[in-house]
Amino acid sequence: MGFILMLIMGGLIGWIAGMIMGTDIPGGKLGNIIAGLLGSMLGTFLLGHWGPKIWDVYILPALVGTILLIALASIILNMMHKRR
Repeated sequence: MGFILMLIMGGLIGWIAGMIMGTDIPGGKLGNIIAGLLGSMLGTFLLGHWGPKIWDVYILPALVGTILLIALASIILNMMHKRR
């Protein structure tokens, strides 16, 4: 059950970060889940464990990490698109 909740939380974090950034995450719902999970790991690594916690996910570091990940992915994708 914990794995399913982690996937749901990753999707929610990815969706919220995409709304804040004003951009769609490539891959739709699966992209949201992957971005939320990777961003959560990045944010926790950079910022540590603080803020509100839901289903063993610290919301603020996860959101910040996912926003950074989306911004970095957008920059890389734009650079690759311009080279073509």
